[in-house]
Amino acid sequence: MNFALQTLSLAAAATEKCDLLVVPVAEGFAPGADALSVLAARALDKGDLATKPGKHLHLYQPPAVGARRVLLLGVGNGSPDAVRKALLAVSADFKAPAVRQAVVYLGEATPALVAAAVQAVAEASYVYTTTKPKAEAANLQKVTIGVALEAEVRTAFAQAVALVQGQNLAREWGNRPANHATPSQLAELAKSLARHARIDCKVHGPEEVARLGMGAFLAVARGSKEPLRFIELHYRGADKKQAPVVLVGKGITFDSGGISIKPGPEMDEMKFDMCGAASVLGVFRALAELQPAVNVVGLIPACENLPDGRALKPGDVVTSMSGQTIEVLNTDAEGRLILCDALTYATRFKPAALVDIATLTGACVIALGGVRSGLYATDDALAAQLSAAGDAALDLCWRMPLDEEYAEGLKSNFADVANVAGRPAGSVTAAKFLQRFVGEFPWAHLDIAGTAWKGGTAKGATGRPVGLLLHFLLNRAQQAQPDRAPAKKAARAGRTAAAPKG
Repeated sequence: MNFALQTLSLAAAATEKCDLLVVPVAEGFAPGADALSVLAARALDKGDLATKPGKHLHLYQPPAVGARRVLLLGVGNGSPDAVRKALLAVSADFKAPAVRQAVVYLGEATPALVAAAVQAVAEASYVYTTTKPKAEAANLQKVTIGVALEAEVRTAFAQAVALVQGQNLAREWGNRPANHATPSQLAELAKSLARHARIDCKVHGPEEVARLGMGAFLAVARGSKEPLRFIELHYRGADKKQAPVVLVGKGITFDSGGISIKPGPEMDEMKFDMCGAASVLGVFRALAELQPAVNVVGLIPACENLPDGRALKPGDVVTSMSGQTIEVLNTDAEGRLILCDALTYATRFKPAALVDIATLTGACVIALGGVRSGLYATDDALAAQLSAAGDAALDLCWRMPLDEEYAEGLKSNFADVANVAGRPAGSVTAAKFLQRFVGEFPWAHLDIAGTAWKGGTAKGATGRPVGLLLHFLLNRAQQAQPDRAPAKKAARAGRTAAAPKG
């Protein structure tokens, strides 16, 4: 699917030849003299249309309109979040078999509104087909975003299209079953990203990981016949002297819980336990398009957590890369075991900021549900930057505490630290465990267990927090070089930019 940006008035939008024309109608709608305004005003007056986000009215081949179908769409107060919710509510219209070209008219839109609309349309039209060949993929080939002043939103548009590519990659690989998204397959995907400018990839196998002394990572992986992979990506967009931002993504491609096996119901959803890794890969896909002036390292420890005669047992003590010994009281708290070695490895890059992303704890789901990701940080400035980026991307997070008292439950009689504490504040104690391995570098932990995927009838990966992370990196690039011209590809994105097929 391609996205295009075009200067349009509502009257001009009405003349566009397309299969679907979406006309948002906000509170306080002031109609003009054009045909669509008149139709919307009449529908509002008669009560056939409401401005509540998602409420809508279909029109078929109305007179003096070039579109075959017109969708008058209530968008509430017209904010980016309201427009996003409204567009997602009519996803069936974008997936309709006969809809190949669509126009979404936004009028005097802000950059944030354009970005929200692009992301919403991409999400609304996404269909998973990789292992479901009979699924009907959307036929939508081109979406034109109509705005009053194209030049003012062109950069935001190009960034949004790049972000969509990253989100769709993360969404696609999160959705794949574990036998179609093994550690080796994730590594091959990472290698394919190195075909893009400024990106390099190195993949470490079991022998290299053993030489590095990653005893905690190795211990988790040894219950599976699938060999582990430690993926190392580099995006070099700035001077080599500039300290990088390091992103560490949890890559448990399937989590049975190991010997501490999970209950059967919803265990299939543990294929989503690599969504932290998928988000890192998605960020690198977006960086490949935008080429911002920032250095980024991506680290992904990838393996399965399965029960086997060789599997890690409760009570075992393992030695991490840092030299700290860990008593494993619960083998289902394995994500922190692979992350702790990756975090230790990350410190060799002397990062300007270190951020790990993980579907780490059910406790975070209880605390925050599926609305906000949990944010932990040792640095107030880093926490503020991530929170602001999440707000801008409509990819929200909420800062949680890191008081030292929470670490009391991690004490062990047989090792330097236990891998779990008690039930209280489980997400916090998991973060306190990880904090032991980051040194003095500014560090943040995003617990995305509640936001990385949805269950029930809407089951599927969300692509979060690719938006938060990309906004964070672009903001850092801008702050480092405030006079720098917009990214090369964003500056010449022009009127049309490509988005993935799914």
